[in-house]
Amino acid sequence: MQERAEVTRRSILAAAALLFERHGYVGTSISDVARTSGYTSGAIYFHFGNKEGLAQSVLDAYFGEWPRLVEKWRSRGGPVLDRTVGLSLEVAREYRDNLIVRAGNRLWNEHKSIPTHLPQPFVGWISTVAELLAEARDAGELAAGTDVSRAARVVVAGFFGSHSISDALDRRRSVEEAVAEFWLLVLPGLQAEPDPEGCLERVRGRLPRRPKSEAAAAV
Repeated sequence: MQERAEVTRRSILAAAALLFERHGYVGTSISDVARTSGYTSGAIYFHFGNKEGLAQSVLDAYFGEWPRLVEKWRSRGGPVLDRTVGLSLEVAREYRDNLIVRAGNRLWNEHKSIPTHLPQPFVGWISTVAELLAEARDAGELAAGTDVSRAARVVVAGFFGSHSISDALDRRRSVEEAVAEFWLLVLPGLQAEPDPEGCLERVRGRLPRRPKSEAAAAV
């Protein structure tokens, strides 16, 4: 019974994410989600309470995607700056290919329309990047005199700015290239021994390969 309930919940959440990503919070109704998911409105209210609860669940799933990727790249060997760049490129892929992430991103952009408490964005990323840069500094990878806190804020702002522009121009199809271009400009100022092209080449070789058909179906 519990397994069946979880399958129902996941199916409703996927349908809601699809609609929120396409039409936004205001443009999506419980009846829309019911029609798309194949479940009744009663089932949706039972599992999520109301539309606000449904949006909150999508956002919780969105924010829940990141700890796994952060731990994956932090636990790997190799230069810390390489791992920081690798993490950013894989996160960029998630914004392009992952429906939950795209839906969560749109919901956050419309957060003023959602009458529920939402987690504060970016703070966690700034903290994570600052920790990685501090590790890079201790490993002798950072240029002398680098202000880790300031650099973390600039990196996070640059990443999300690159993502937003890619979204506006071509629905994130070129988001990896946009983030790579950002790093090509920023790394020479961060690295103790500047080699941005070498860093990106090493990182690309460590990114997981994803079938083109999967990426295309997700866009």
